[in-house]
Amino acid sequence: MGRAGLKRLVIEDYLGLRARIYGGERAVLVEVTPPGADPEERLAELAALAWTAGVQVVGTALQKRDRPDPATYIGKGKVAEVRELARAKAADTLIFGVELTPAQARNLEEFTGLKIIDRSQLILDIFALHAGTKEAALAVELAQLQYLLPRLRGWGQALSDPGGIVGTMGPGETRLEQSRRAIRRRIQALERELREAARARAVRRARRRRFGPPEIALVGYTNSGKSTLFNALTKGDARVADQLFATLDTKVRRARLPDGRVALVTDTVGFIRDLPPQLIPAFHATLEAVREASLLLFVIDAASPAAFAHLQVVRRVVFTEVLKPTDPRPPVLYALNKLDLLTTPEAWSRAEALLREAQPGVLVSAKTGENLEELRRLLGELLPARTPAFTPYP
Repeated sequence: MGRAGLKRLVIEDYLGLRARIYGGERAVLVEVTPPGADPEERLAELAALAWTAGVQVVGTALQKRDRPDPATYIGKGKVAEVRELARAKAADTLIFGVELTPAQARNLEEFTGLKIIDRSQLILDIFALHAGTKEAALAVELAQLQYLLPRLRGWGQALSDPGGIVGTMGPGETRLEQSRRAIRRRIQALERELREAARARAVRRARRRRFGPPEIALVGYTNSGKSTLFNALTKGDARVADQLFATLDTKVRRARLPDGRVALVTDTVGFIRDLPPQLIPAFHATLEAVREASLLLFVIDAASPAAFAHLQVVRRVVFTEVLKPTDPRPPVLYALNKLDLLTTPEAWSRAEALLREAQPGVLVSAKTGENLEELRRLLGELLPARTPAFTPYP
């Protein structure tokens, strides 16, 4: 790497820009699959993530690997192969479908001269693009800074110059140390703001629990059609898009059940395989909606070839990472969505097998409305009765 290229890396790394996706990058996707995993399905999901982030995918590389190489994850031979592919395609970015350690990302960037983005950072940047409320934006910024902090790094002497300016810990503090201190201060400020938002939300939830109707939380894999189903049940106007993580901000609307009762329906952020751990505690609004729901409506894309895997991901996230061991377990109903896309015998067979696994459940199409009345009937049967009177919210 030449002096000019090294200087560019120094400036961008110091500013934290090298670990971000801004849209418009030309990228080669690098997917590494463990034994037994479906490489094509994983690569397709990574491509969908890249497309959602506004990245132009110009090439792909697959590798099956039992365990990661400590230095580069994919090994020196594969690094050289990917570097040549990137050069041939005029790519400026490599996007990995796994989470890299800070050392692996640094080594890959040194070996290739390209921006290195891993799966976790790609998801964090998509969340940043789609955060529509102040609280969601603060939560995403917190998660990004927590991810970035251990990944700040210097190149040669460029970031080891003593600071010696007002506000530092003294003349011996390096620029890198100053950056880390600034990030830690910002993290603390964000955590304070989010705690205040959580307290205000707790007051509203306590009032709803005391005086309001029962609550139904929609949970599911990203792009499973939760927002479309939310709109169908509540006659709402939640944003619907054929992309991953279109919904980040928790939305609540009223829905009337066949027995005349009113329930509050909450649309939550979608889950995904290997969700960055920083995002689990960051999105308290979604997690609280799940923890305090009277009923969980699991929405699964029945037309997806990976529907079984998606079901297992959602179950694991909800029952091991969201709900605490001391939390009550609300009843679960499964809405196997996108019935209108089951156009082949193989798709029908897969959906029927999924329905046998996901009980109680029903095949529905939120888009066309097919079987929605049956879904409403099951919601009425499974939703626990609420005896206190309540004042409906407008």
